[in-house]
Amino acid sequence: MVSKEELIEHLNDDLRKEYQAMIQYIQHAAVMKGAQYGDIIKELLVHATEEHNHAVTLANQIDYLGGVPVANMTEAQLSDNNEDMLRQDLAGEEDAVERYKVRIKEAEEIMELAVAEHLKQILIQEQEHVMDLKQALGE
Repeated sequence: MVSKEELIEHLNDDLRKEYQAMIQYIQHAAVMKGAQYGDIIKELLVHATEEHNHAVTLANQIDYLGGVPVANMTEAQLSDNNEDMLRQDLAGEEDAVERYKVRIKEAEEIMELAVAEHLKQILIQEQEHVMDLKQALGE
């Protein structure tokens, strides 16, 4: 069982990764080339907006719990190869799905049920991102 302080620390780690995902999606959408990627580029920008919304939600929940939201990010993954970019994005989303499953459990364990509900909404979108990226990769 985690403490509230540990949950705040974990949520701040998630917040760093949401910032990174947003920036990475924007950068990937900007440098991705090829007519066949037109729709994918648009979807990456949708993902970037959703990651921004996740960051706002996390920052608000961290504040609610009595913590201070971080203002730094983990390092973005870059590439000049379209498929590699999509694989980088997919790896990040698969990691997010697993992290949020744990984070929901942690929030529920300390009876922060409203926080857990917010995290469940983020998890739903992260899973949709995984599905979108797998489809884009033909998986």
